[in-house]
Amino acid sequence: MRSFMYTIKAPVGLHARHAGLIVKQAREFASDITVRFAGKEADAKRVMALMTLGVHQGDAIAVTIEGEDEDLALSKLKSFFFAHM
Repeated sequence: MRSFMYTIKAPVGLHARHAGLIVKQAREFASDITVRFAGKEADAKRVMALMTLGVHQGDAIAVTIEGEDEDLALSKLKSFFFAHM
């Protein structure tokens, strides 16, 4: 299992467009990818699940990756978050 923390910088937080971009990235991997925030968790491959977390600018989320391609997924997702979120 691999994980990383990220603080959302987007002024609108984790809204539909950003959630869709995360899903697009997450679906490239066989691993299970979970986003956790404020005691809740969401499957990163489902837009509505991500949006129900209620993440705003400045909130810190935890991204956990578990599966056969977790190392590659960790590298790609960290790069994605730091470049786009």
